Amino acid sequence: MLNTVIIPVAGLGTRLLPASKAIPKEMLTVVDKPVIQHVIEEAIEAGFTRLVLVTRSGKSAIEDHFDRNAELEQVLAGKGKDSLLAAVRDILPRGVQVISVRQDEAKGLGHAVLCAAALTGDEDFAVMLPDMLIDNDADRSDFMQMVEAYRNSGKGQIMVETVPEDQVERYGIVDCGGERPTSGQSAAMTDVVEKPALAEAPSNLAIVGRYILPARIMELLKSTPRGAGDEIQLTDAIKTLLHEGGKLDAFTMAGDLYDCGNKAGLLMANVALGLKHPETAADLKAFLKAL
Repeated sequence: MLNTVIIPVAGLGTRLLPASKAIPKEMLTVVDKPVIQHVIEEAIEAGFTRLVLVTRSGKSAIEDHFDRNAELEQVLAGKGKDSLLAAVRDILPRGVQVISVRQDEAKGLGHAVLCAAALTGDEDFAVMLPDMLIDNDADRSDFMQMVEAYRNSGKGQIMVETVPEDQVERYGIVDCGGERPTSGQSAAMTDVVEKPALAEAPSNLAIVGRYILPARIMELLKSTPRGAGDEIQLTDAIKTLLHEGGKLDAFTMAGDLYDCGNKAGLLMANVALGLKHPETAADLKAFLKAL
């Protein structure tokens, strides 16, 4: 079964200060929706029905956003604002469940994922980073295609994209034994390196925040020592899995990726999606032309 996705939202959002001082970075908007809603809609579209938020104190606004607001709904209904009513009432379809678990201490992505171990049990699961927004023009999103690749092959999948060589030290970099899968295709992984120097990087295929992982990863995370940044790294557990003979594929994305965890990426996402939104496209296009 594959119906659980883990979304770590416990980060401090320091790259977006001062905006993220009192507002969770995941609640900053891209056009008319918080970033986290874009990501959760991507998960739901790909068929996930159990969404696990790994959170901390000060992040209750995220949980509130996905809860019902009876007073607001009543006001909108009374004023006949049916489209707005649907927008706030139908954020989560029936049958989709949001569960929150606490990460008591910031110990890295691997530790955040491990906080959800009791909910995944012996099932495979997905991980989505909430500040990485993927814009797809195709009928099926990259994440949907990656889920399909998992179901067809039975192998875990890690989404990657090609990055400039001078940026490899910012990412987890995968090794596919020299093979370079084209967009929408997978290739077998042999290794992964967390934020390597260019001279030590096995490729320029960077992990972009979407994972489908075997249940075995949870067991490995329990014994994974602190690594880069003195944190428990998910990539270290993935490396161990590969070295013990586990099978994982790198899936190459085709869409446009926006890192909404930094100011420039958030602005770019707003422009790109704003130019596609029916309520903002014309005015935004005219404004940009005037600039």
